[in-house]
Amino acid sequence: MAYDTNNIFAKILRGEIPCIKLFEDEHTLAFMDIMPQAEGHALVIPKEPATTLFELSDAAAAACMATVRRIGNAQKKGLGAEGIVLMQLNGAAAGQTVPHFHIHVIPGSIADLRKPHAMVMADTDQLKAVAERIIGAI
Repeated sequence: MAYDTNNIFAKILRGEIPCIKLFEDEHTLAFMDIMPQAEGHALVIPKEPATTLFELSDAAAAACMATVRRIGNAQKKGLGAEGIVLMQLNGAAAGQTVPHFHIHVIPGSIADLRKPHAMVMADTDQLKAVAERIIGAI
């Protein structure tokens, strides 16, 4: 499958669309999900263009996991999360809604994920307040 350079995450990476950034390095970007399934729901994306895990380089996959660990630890510390759910979907048939590889880093437990994925837009000010707690713990 050809990578769509106009997907929303590619636009975020190019600075065309804003995000509530948690962390960025030369290989990855972590930001708040604007349609969270739980408070503190974050996304980690590679800067490398890849639609699914199976198109992602080993180096980019490793960089993503390092950032996932950083964000998950910050969620535990900054939000008091006892557990962290990691979710990663590959392809539309699996439920992937943005065709750019990404990992959901969600504080809480699988039982807390009662909201459907990508259904309700969160309040931006509330997202920013939660983001500050996570950033403060990085």
